[in-house]
Amino acid sequence: MKPAPATAVVPDDFDPMATAGIGHNAPPADPLDELVKELDDLYSTAKDFCDGEPIDSEEMAAVITELHDRIHECGKRAETLRVDEKKPLDEKIAAIQARFHPLIGNTKAGKGKVILAKEACQSLLTPWRTRVAAEKAAEAARVAAEAEAARLAAQEAMQASAGNLAEREAAEELLADAKALEKTARRSEKAATTGLGLRTVWEAVLVDEEIAMDWLWARAKDEVLAVAQRNADELVRSGVRSVPGFVVRDRKVAA
Repeated sequence: MKPAPATAVVPDDFDPMATAGIGHNAPPADPLDELVKELDDLYSTAKDFCDGEPIDSEEMAAVITELHDRIHECGKRAETLRVDEKKPLDEKIAAIQARFHPLIGNTKAGKGKVILAKEACQSLLTPWRTRVAAEKAAEAARVAAEAEAARLAAQEAMQASAGNLAEREAAEELLADAKALEKTARRSEKAATTGLGLRTVWEAVLVDEEIAMDWLWARAKDEVLAVAQRNADELVRSGVRSVPGFVVRDRKVAA
């Protein structure tokens, strides 16, 4: 670590524009450009002083403290500039959201007319379409059973017709009827599973918390611990000094 300078790290009266040669008619400087230059200078100074060597004097501590505070103040000004610069965009986005929310909004704050009306229609259509689907499925099952019975009957007739031409002809007719019924059954099955105006929604329903937690621990241990850490930190910040599974201790950090 280099020795502490006799003067401040960055002079309080430092004016980056003093020697810039800007005329009276020039446009005003971008405050962010000025801030970038100032922070670059401070950052370069920080690289010189923050070289891994510990502080060994009050003078050095004072210099590092001033450097820290100046950098911190730059950060505050940068945040202010950032907020000011994006404020018009935030306001425009908020205005757009507010304009369209009565139509298509779907948030915790409320739902728009499109969402509300669709949900109302769906609440009526879902039971109706479900009933129609059940009826079609029952009809498909009936036709499938009839086709299977016809196939078995034709198969038995074919086996029993050996050597009897008349019975063989009758068996062939039964087989043709059975195949026709099979086609009808396939059409009925298709009608029972498509074009119903319903969509399948899969959802996981918790039935055993202990097994679910064992599965989650094996699958996402780091995420589970991160949630636990976040909750523990919130409790400690609120004044709690005993958290199950954690040791609450204090440590000093530079302000």
